[in-house]
Amino acid sequence: MSQEIQKDSSSRIKAATRAIALVGPYGAGKTSLLESIAAITGAVPRKGSVQGGSSLGDSAPEARARQMSVEMNVLTTQYLGEEFTFLDCPGSIEFLGDTLNLLPGIDAAIVVCEPDVAKVIMLQPFLKRLADAGVPHLLFVNKFDKARMPLRALLTIFQEASEKPLLLRQIPIWEQGVATGFVDLALERAFAYRPHAASVVNDIADHAREKEARFQMLEKLADYDEHLMEELVGDVEPSATEVFGGLKREMAEGLVVPVLIGSAEGDNGVRRLLKSLRHDVPDVTTAAARAGLTAGSDAVMQIIKTLHGDHGGKLSLARVLRGQVKDGAMLHGAEGREARIGGIFALVGDKLVKRVGAGMGDVVALARLEPFATGESLSTTKGGGGQLPLERLTPVYRLAVMAQDRKDEVKLSSAIARLCEEDPTLLFEHNAETNDLIIAGQGEIHLKVAVEKLLSRYNLKLTTRAPLVPYRETIRKAGSARGRHKRQSGGHGQFGDVMLEIAPAPRGSGFSFHDRIKGGVVPKQWIGSVERGVRDYMKSGPLGFPVVDLTVALTDGSYHTVDSSDAAFQTAGRLAMSEGMPGCDPVLLEPIMRVQVHVPSEATAKVNGLVSGRRGAPLGYDARRGWRGWDTVRCEMPLSEVSDLIVDLRSLTQGVGTYEMQFARLAELGGKLADTIVATRKAA
Repeated sequence: MSQEIQKDSSSRIKAATRAIALVGPYGAGKTSLLESIAAITGAVPRKGSVQGGSSLGDSAPEARARQMSVEMNVLTTQYLGEEFTFLDCPGSIEFLGDTLNLLPGIDAAIVVCEPDVAKVIMLQPFLKRLADAGVPHLLFVNKFDKARMPLRALLTIFQEASEKPLLLRQIPIWEQGVATGFVDLALERAFAYRPHAASVVNDIADHAREKEARFQMLEKLADYDEHLMEELVGDVEPSATEVFGGLKREMAEGLVVPVLIGSAEGDNGVRRLLKSLRHDVPDVTTAAARAGLTAGSDAVMQIIKTLHGDHGGKLSLARVLRGQVKDGAMLHGAEGREARIGGIFALVGDKLVKRVGAGMGDVVALARLEPFATGESLSTTKGGGGQLPLERLTPVYRLAVMAQDRKDEVKLSSAIARLCEEDPTLLFEHNAETNDLIIAGQGEIHLKVAVEKLLSRYNLKLTTRAPLVPYRETIRKAGSARGRHKRQSGGHGQFGDVMLEIAPAPRGSGFSFHDRIKGGVVPKQWIGSVERGVRDYMKSGPLGFPVVDLTVALTDGSYHTVDSSDAAFQTAGRLAMSEGMPGCDPVLLEPIMRVQVHVPSEATAKVNGLVSGRRGAPLGYDARRGWRGWDTVRCEMPLSEVSDLIVDLRSLTQGVGTYEMQFARLAELGGKLADTIVATRKAA
């Protein structure tokens, strides 16, 4: 976040700002659309370029290097006297968290896509979640000047990705196979594109085609409007007020998804898109009602993103859903937490614009709200805050991270904690068994970007690798061994003598210890000492891994009235185990996970092959619940094979496949693979 702070001296009374999310697949041109909007509305003096590295958004080095969004871009601007905040979300499914965090508090979304049927599969995760959240949305088919397929044919295929009916609002004007303009079916006007300038109104050349398309649009609107249906049946031309009112109402209620066309690169169709937003998008009261807010005198806001600036301060990007808030106001969250606002700022790209307050609908950055996290709702009255229901994504990729310089280890934990605040889909954990520091997230690029941020922001140089797999070992046959510990070094010595019987136990039953001593050859006060020695040995068996699923019985032994002690019998127990275990046919156990893979149906057969190639066992598949055209493939797979599964899975599914997993059981592992694992552990 830039430290450049400008002052907003405006004190005019204005209508509530409307918040619009730009969502859609990677490469569709969302950030280019943001640049076009910024230029058209005068938010920037000159239009930037993603390819040229001069865009308003994607200013972070991680985004510039990849020419793709890796975090949300924000633009607050005005168009025809009304204020809008556009929130440009990353298109990669690995950064979907930014989109999900926005849903409770936005007024509408523009789903940006390309006129390419091969990429329709990438649309569904966005359209599905918008529909489920009840967020009004429209489809903007970008790059339409490069379309090579009729719009109606495209729309038929796009409809497969949308649960809501797609409503064609515009049709293209073609000249020699190139889209040179469009007809607005509601306005009944034709517009000719001009590069980086407003379109020119023309006469409609093909009236028959326009009339047919307009009638089909009205028919779809009439599916939810009895009066309009009566007019169409009676061959009565509906008024412009009725048509525009129907478009606004049915989009706001989520009954239809209007479809507009254009080219953000040439600024074509963008002004008409802005006018549609100005007319059709509901105000903030609709979003507030969707979030469960009723009328009230206090101010309520939702934190949609947490940011840490170059200056080290924490900023909470929040949408004001009700009321007015001023700089210095005390905000209250859940569980009695509170904090005073240390500054209010509007965002224009990575620039901060100082404000004295924020009104209903505004999206602003609030400084110094240390106790609060993304997803929380805050209020100016006590007890008014809470946690909004956000979809939490399950981690699908993990990396073990180590600071190259040991003096940075403490700094590393603090820096990763900050990244996790900014991005709740990142998780940070310490595996006590393997001693790995692990960051987990939504994919390979997601974690690579996190590691790069740690370097660019905090100068932390890291080494990364796949996390160690928590292998176990057990035995296949029974055995027995004596452990005798005797040491004399002047004064009291040490003496402990035990005989142990070791036997395998059923898989998953754990460990049990039995006292079968007769005649008091090992006094009762030392029985527990023997068990502690056995358990201590089991932390690392003959193969070098924790031992599970066996029984140990203490059957015989001897003691010394002076030299025997707790420590002596613990040592004797460990010695007996180290003598006996190698002869009990030790075997390596690997964790097997129960995995549910979610993919579009056309990829199901390929996923079954992927599972088999990773030593997995397919268990069948079913239609994915709530997802039209998707399957859930059930399988079991070794944890070691799941570690980079998401990389191949995303490759098979144009980036949209995902999975969930739970521990299922431990299974024996033999052969060369087991030998390699054991040798690696011993070398380490």
